Amino acid sequence: MTTIQGPALFLAQFLGDQAPFDTLENICSWAKSLGYEGVQIPTWDTKYFDVQKAAESKTYADEIKGIVEGQGLKITELSSHLHGQLVAVHPAYDTLFDGFAPEAYRNNPQARTEWAVQQLKNAAKASQNLGLNAHGTFSGALLWHTVYPWPQRPAGLVDAGFKELGKRWTPILNAFDEAGVDLCYEIHPGEDLHDGVTYEMFLEEVNNHPRACLLYDPSHFVLQCLDYKEYIDIYHERIRMFHVKDAEFNQTGRQGVYGGYQSWVNRAGRFRSLGDGQVDFKSVFSKLSAYDFKGWAVLEWECALKHPEDGAREGAKFIQDHIIRVTEKAFDDFAASGVDDEANKRILGLA
Repeated sequence: MTTIQGPALFLAQFLGDQAPFDTLENICSWAKSLGYEGVQIPTWDTKYFDVQKAAESKTYADEIKGIVEGQGLKITELSSHLHGQLVAVHPAYDTLFDGFAPEAYRNNPQARTEWAVQQLKNAAKASQNLGLNAHGTFSGALLWHTVYPWPQRPAGLVDAGFKELGKRWTPILNAFDEAGVDLCYEIHPGEDLHDGVTYEMFLEEVNNHPRACLLYDPSHFVLQCLDYKEYIDIYHERIRMFHVKDAEFNQTGRQGVYGGYQSWVNRAGRFRSLGDGQVDFKSVFSKLSAYDFKGWAVLEWECALKHPEDGAREGAKFIQDHIIRVTEKAFDDFAASGVDDEANKRILGLA
């Protein structure tokens, strides 16, 4: 077994114009002061990190690594969630998702997709240049508007959607394979890969690609009423990344999973800061440790109520308190009898 690494912090929700959130060096210094040991860096804000430069220049990648390590931290992984979203976008969402791309690619879905695919390939090479072994992203979605089967889905629609999704992602997965990096899909509502079944359907279309791995985040399963602990039992061999994020689901006589178009504060299911929700993190950390998860425990702060700085401060200690330093010996070794093969035969009555 391996002791999970951490605590680490996903920087996406903390980037800003004011110190200490205005530069990579400053935000890393702040994260270290809270007790974090690593940071996960998003690839869509060039003010902090230019994924194309990191792919094309090992010198630049080393400079970024030096900035982070100069503050006493490690880079855990890169994240390209916004780029991954743009690999597959149904036209109904074009206007909403155009904001994820530079202006030059807006109102041009084909060019936007081509740009996003290249950004993912850049992320593969950048991860290699930084010495990383895993990368987080979204799958995008062509079928999400049909998630509830009314009107009735035409025969073959789902198969066609996943076939196209697999076609788009296979070259990207191959690029990650060439870079020696696992591509980890965050299973998430709004994506075509939003539960175990859809992940398995995707694996079929990419021929069980060895780099098509998982970013585990139990909060999204709480909101779907999915067994997030059994999920680890089923998919632990593919789990390479871990977002530590809490959530709660409090259904009422008026509202359930779909949320009634309400804001996050007023939804039955909502994200919470660590310890304020319903995720059984003692079981989660125990299962991941028992299955020899070798990655990082990374806080992704998303809370409808608590201030992000408070969530980050409390989250570092929360993760540290839940990381299990795994044992190197069995608790009953003191009683070991040291018998040999012949003694074992006698015990079994075979001598």
